[in-house]
Amino acid sequence: MTDTERKLGEFGFAGDDHVVPFQVEPLDVRGRTVQLGPLLDQILGRHDYPEPVARLLAEACVVTVLLGTSLKFEGKFIFQTRTDGPVDMLVADFTTPHSLRAYARFDADRVDAAIEAGMTAPEDLLGSGVLALTIDQGEHTQRYQGIVELNGITLEEAARAYFRQSEQIPTEVKLSVAKLVLPAEGGPREHWRAGGLLAQFLPDSPERRRVADIHGGDGDERDIAVHPDDNSWQELLALVGTIEPTELIDPTVGTERLLYRLFHEHGVVVYDGVRVVDECSCSGQKIKGILQGFTAEEITDSVEDGVIRVACEFCSKSYEFDPAEFAPVQ
Repeated sequence: MTDTERKLGEFGFAGDDHVVPFQVEPLDVRGRTVQLGPLLDQILGRHDYPEPVARLLAEACVVTVLLGTSLKFEGKFIFQTRTDGPVDMLVADFTTPHSLRAYARFDADRVDAAIEAGMTAPEDLLGSGVLALTIDQGEHTQRYQGIVELNGITLEEAARAYFRQSEQIPTEVKLSVAKLVLPAEGGPREHWRAGGLLAQFLPDSPERRRVADIHGGDGDERDIAVHPDDNSWQELLALVGTIEPTELIDPTVGTERLLYRLFHEHGVVVYDGVRVVDECSCSGQKIKGILQGFTAEEITDSVEDGVIRVACEFCSKSYEFDPAEFAPVQ
């Protein structure tokens, strides 16, 4: 057993804000699971989003960390929706090794109307559009991007579709978000929690890996699956289907106990958790570089009370610049 490979009962739990990789060898399954707590409170709390918008962004954060922590190189994983619904954009990005940031853009009047009408399901708030999942390895490298159509589906369903279309790997995804009242010093307080589990069927046998039906790319809506009747994969789906939404977010359950509940009959190997932190990559130098590309007219239009103020949409940090710094060279 390696230093990073441990069986349940032999170690302390990873706790909140750690993505925990796991493997169930008898089922040829590998995956990751996470519970987000304080990290999510920090990200959502600084923006004071309406509750349905916060729930959507929390789901985006879970998907982003589950996929982003799988990167084996320095880079960034970006989750971004562009849709015509009341919430027209969600952005979450994970920068290796552990930094997450996220924000949502929405029409306040349309969101209020949706809340009043009881139309706050993810598919109602998102509407139609696309989800882009991008892997960026930095300068001088080509980005990889997968596109999923969002047309009346949830983010959970969109994540499954991404793996069907882009990687052709049978993948099950479960997400859950809730605002809980938890004990705290001075009395109970509300806290956001979110959790998720991603499990993939990755058999060693070439025959079992063979794709049963390659998507034609011409509007064929048939699912791509690797031997969907494989007993191990069907058992995995049945087991994951027993997960209650509360189990994914309950801090008294935790990620490791959940994995034990699901896979104890087969034996599950759990690896060291990857810590995720609320950390924005914005800086005054980066914003200054963007402003230096503005025309003189754009600089003038950006001045307010004698200064240029720029607020980061992710972390809400405000930066101020002297317009004279960007005066055209004479």
